[in-house]
Amino acid sequence: MKISAFDLKRQVAPIRREIDEAIKEVVDSSGFILGKAVADFEDNAARYCNAKYALGVSNGTDSISLSLLALGIMPGDGVICPAFTYYATAGAVAAIGARPVFAEIDRDTYNISIESVERILAKKARFKIKAIIPVHLYGQCCDMGEIMRLARRHKIKVVEDAAQAFGAEYKGRKAGTIGDCGSISFYPGKNLGAFGDAGLIITNNKALAGKLGILRNQGNKTKYIHQLLGRNNRMDSIQAAVLNVKLKYLDEWNKKRQELAQYYNNNLSGLALKTPFLAGYSTHIYHQYVLRVLKNRDGLMNHLQEKGIDSRVFYPIPLHLQKCFKYLGYRIKDLPQAEKAAKETLAIPADPGLTFEERDCVVTSIKEFLHG
Repeated sequence: MKISAFDLKRQVAPIRREIDEAIKEVVDSSGFILGKAVADFEDNAARYCNAKYALGVSNGTDSISLSLLALGIMPGDGVICPAFTYYATAGAVAAIGARPVFAEIDRDTYNISIESVERILAKKARFKIKAIIPVHLYGQCCDMGEIMRLARRHKIKVVEDAAQAFGAEYKGRKAGTIGDCGSISFYPGKNLGAFGDAGLIITNNKALAGKLGILRNQGNKTKYIHQLLGRNNRMDSIQAAVLNVKLKYLDEWNKKRQELAQYYNNNLSGLALKTPFLAGYSTHIYHQYVLRVLKNRDGLMNHLQEKGIDSRVFYPIPLHLQKCFKYLGYRIKDLPQAEKAAKETLAIPADPGLTFEERDCVVTSIKEFLHG
């Protein structure tokens, strides 16, 4: 049996006609860049998040860079981000000339460690810390109350990286709506995915939203009148049309992911592994269902793959040990929790469309390996 981590064909098939019609409307209108479909999606996304403003951009990485630029982050400024996450978070910082400052992670949630952030902010660094990017990893929110407390005390900006958590909530507020702004990715494999690259920036600040709208569009509000040194980070209308259709189904899909996670939790407890920890302040939408395998993680991964079950490591090398960030001067054992997570975590299929037969196959195969 072949079981994929996330079967896009299976997700799209029931709504294919709606998507085809939405794309046709864009083609017929010829409004391919920042057209009506983008404006409609921005309105719908803002309403979904209960936020004042949502701006469609080219992708999730650019949404981070644009947010930092709009918040006044300059080359050489320090930006705190977790060491255990996808490259794009720190890559977006480095892309504008700012300096990633890597923080440790919480052992249970894998999100940024509040204690680590406090230690970084207490140090008198050679460079000034100007912002923090808490990443809501795997679909669960960081402790944003504590993040915002530290941000206010130290007068730094907060850009929430909610790329994996669109639809998750922190104490009743949607991920991405608590900091100065929130960054969303609609990469096709996300819970809400486009048919290519696309991203979103969420904010409740009118002036910031206006600046972001100019920055994403070559620095102009009126054509050929360039107010700022902007970038070409606009959302394509076809992507917005697809997202407009899929947004209607997001909560239903997320609920199915939560039901699948509960099934896994019930059937994998008591084994030589840890199922995902759920913090009391957050919901979890399980962009990934990640196990901590206490012994022979790679052996289990290989066993599942031999059975045709897609299992992956997110992420095998923490950012502070990546070659591209060698210039920052980090070494092995600097951030032990991030390094340990890289060696012990394993994602198993989180597809909301998994059949009961497929779920059973995943669980049975894991038990088969662990019981030897």
